[in-house]
Amino acid sequence: MSSEKKQLILNAFAMHSPSHLNPGLFRYPSDQGAQYKDIKTWIALAQKLEAAKFHAIFFADVLGGYDVYKGPSNLDPTIPSSAQFPINDPLYSVPAMAAATDSISFGITASTTYDAPYAMARRFSTVDHLSNGRIGWNIVTSYLDSAARNFGLNTQVEHDERYRIADEYLDVTYKLWEGSWRDDAVTWTKQPASSNAAADVAGKGYADPKLVRQINHNGKYFQVPGPHLCEPSPQRTPFLLQAGTSSAGKAFAAKHAEAVFVHAQKPELARPSVDSVRQQAADLGRNPQDIKVIAGALVIVAETDEAAQAKFDELKKYGDEEGALALFGGWTGYDLSTYADDQDFRFVEQPAVRSMVNHWASTVPGGEGKKWNKRTIAEYLVLGGNGVKIIGSVQSVADEMERWVSVGDIDGFNLSYATLPDTFDETITLLLPELRRRGLFWEDYAVKGGTMRENMYGQKGLNRLPESHAGAKFTWKAGEELPKYQEKN
Repeated sequence: MSSEKKQLILNAFAMHSPSHLNPGLFRYPSDQGAQYKDIKTWIALAQKLEAAKFHAIFFADVLGGYDVYKGPSNLDPTIPSSAQFPINDPLYSVPAMAAATDSISFGITASTTYDAPYAMARRFSTVDHLSNGRIGWNIVTSYLDSAARNFGLNTQVEHDERYRIADEYLDVTYKLWEGSWRDDAVTWTKQPASSNAAADVAGKGYADPKLVRQINHNGKYFQVPGPHLCEPSPQRTPFLLQAGTSSAGKAFAAKHAEAVFVHAQKPELARPSVDSVRQQAADLGRNPQDIKVIAGALVIVAETDEAAQAKFDELKKYGDEEGALALFGGWTGYDLSTYADDQDFRFVEQPAVRSMVNHWASTVPGGEGKKWNKRTIAEYLVLGGNGVKIIGSVQSVADEMERWVSVGDIDGFNLSYATLPDTFDETITLLLPELRRRGLFWEDYAVKGGTMRENMYGQKGLNRLPESHAGAKFTWKAGEELPKYQEKN
């Protein structure tokens, strides 16, 4: 084994819903998706994944239903298949999972479009405290019209405007997390027992009011006086994740993200986005390797390639194709029910749909020989969504994961599931030993009991944002009269 090999970051990709990227699979005999309401389900999963040394559980989330297909505003295909509906807020499960574990971290999706930064900052600080620093924020701007309507808008805020809002939103949260309390603001420490305890603590307060300040943010989109309601948490700013692939999304990631999620069918297709984000980060003065690139993937592994394919084919029988088309409608905004059943979408007039389907046809194994009608699209999306499916023997899957690292310059994978927890059980039992044999996956956490940032970067003591990060300039360090950014204003 070569010690120079890049060791993979492995996250479990999940959702507080009966089905995540697998509509209908709650019907599979051993699937526990329908038990998403039971906190014991999530605690058991967290303990299982921590024993296997997964870095984190990453929870996706949406704020509306997939109501485009057979729409408008129609959830009839979505509800029976449980296509990310119903769905609970994942943040509230983290303290329970954290209390039952020591080192695994938790990435939580939350939107900058529909929640006030003052409230969001408080929630993440609270959970960062309760988890001893094991929380990450997947920053999204949201993409569903159904969410916009439920938050009082007729339609979504325009795409690039959402990212302009998000950029200021992050400035507000940085000021609250990093610059509202000085590092040494909390002055109280537990006093040793003595015969004169009352006299020992007389006049000693919990924190110095001179070291807790209002941020007085007055911007285009937000007016937040502060101060932050929470004292500094172990990480102050949670570990920051982001998944935008548009030009605005990549620019945002280059400035703010510590981990970026990519979706592609081949590492060759992911590489341009990876290179773009890393170069933009370098142009901003950041170390491009400080951005960890994580590819979404569904792994189906078995003793042989044939057994893995047979397993995948069997699982697909439980999938709900109407639910898959509902997901497609929500992701793209296009209602495929308006087309004939035998329409080949490689040749439709709508350029966005044509481009997407031709991409799948040319990259999905066996795709070029198919007619890409609604049935083909549904069959493709019903397990694992539009992420890559890596199906095969232990050797085949490990080879392909290595290829993603070398060709795509990625740092790890968000592993989704076909059934819960079976897909993870098979990964743990069959695949992880081979990845470890090849030197691709650690034997234990880099920092046992450490923060998410420490274990994602593999560096003890790295609890705070790196100095080159855009948010670091807001930090109010011990001994400073004001944060550095404030001194310049």
